[in-house]
Amino acid sequence: MMRTTVLGIGVAALCIALVLSISPAAHDANVAAGPLKVCSDPNNLPFSNARQEGLENRIADLLARDLRTHVEYTWWAQRRGFLRNTLNAGLCDVVIGYPSGAEMVLTTAPYYRSTYVFVTRRARRLRIRSFDDPQLQRLKIGVQLIGDDGANTPPAHSLSQRGVVRNVVGYTVYGDYRTNSPPSAIVAAVARGDVDVATVWGPLAGYFAALQPVPLELLPVEPQVDNQFPQTFAISMAVRTADRARLQRLNQFLTNRHTEIAQILARYHVPLVEEGR
Repeated sequence: MMRTTVLGIGVAALCIALVLSISPAAHDANVAAGPLKVCSDPNNLPFSNARQEGLENRIADLLARDLRTHVEYTWWAQRRGFLRNTLNAGLCDVVIGYPSGAEMVLTTAPYYRSTYVFVTRRARRLRIRSFDDPQLQRLKIGVQLIGDDGANTPPAHSLSQRGVVRNVVGYTVYGDYRTNSPPSAIVAAVARGDVDVATVWGPLAGYFAALQPVPLELLPVEPQVDNQFPQTFAISMAVRTADRARLQRLNQFLTNRHTEIAQILARYHVPLVEEGR
């Protein structure tokens, strides 16, 4: 996910559109007005891809069914310039996964909260939960990095603050966009044994850990705020700053379809946490 998504993610990242629960006999001009226009990344599983296999694609489908319409995507890599070239250019109306309270957009109530996790091979029984674990001084650690502009993910800052630098291997959250779902490389590195442990944004870790040839263990980073660096983030949907009517309908959708959305998140192995736990 793009930088704001990654930091609120994390990265880097993180449902869609306009809706209420509508009875079959009801009629709403907004429902019949046209397709559900979604801004999305075509190569960013587990969130979305052009084959519409991601969790955000599933939530968009759920929303479109409520609206009795179909989804129409505007595809753009979720990096710098994503909002400018999609939502704020008026080419689409909703971003399904975006950090709650982010600037430049209006965001709905959060529909999930996730966390960075420590990913290890289960057979090694490392059981790392905190950046203060003494094992991190000697293990090779994979860390998600955002870029070369001085900003990095919270785990990268937490490790650096403790002087854990020499044994860190960086994996960009953007990756090589010519490959499928490039951010997944850090999880595959743990499975191969290229690194001993990795700190990974939870939804990404949960989805790709389930696809590896060896069992991996995921443990949430504790505490949720490590010094001044939050490790958990709430994710919402986003609309343009003037689009308050659409925001209200989205919030109603999130309330009405809470159970179905939770089921989608579970199918994609998204680790969920409560605020302050």
